[in-house]
Amino acid sequence: MTSIMSETTATMIKIFGMPSCPSCEYVKRQVDGNPKFEMIDIGKHVRNLKQFLALRDNNSVFDEAKKVGDAGIPCFVLEDGTVTLSPQDVGLGPMPEEKGIACHLDGSGC
Repeated sequence: MTSIMSETTATMIKIFGMPSCPSCEYVKRQVDGNPKFEMIDIGKHVRNLKQFLALRDNNSVFDEAKKVGDAGIPCFVLEDGTVTLSPQDVGLGPMPEEKGIACHLDGSGC
């Protein structure tokens, strides 16, 4: 995915996640202080959770995540409404594989 941005126009990318998610925290560290990104903690307020659930319930991007029991976070929403679960699609690095992290309901990794 490529995007062209003029220096005077900043694109805001919303990131839905929560602090207890290791992948979300890895993404947060990458975007801290960058005005191009807005972190939205889905656990902080029910309004944030409802906004995320509306995306998750109505977007096929989440089909695979739901199939394997993942929450689908971090989730990235571009200004044009495009939704992706890939940090690389918004110019960020993926979280390195770490042993011992268990985010799935079955106790496996994130």
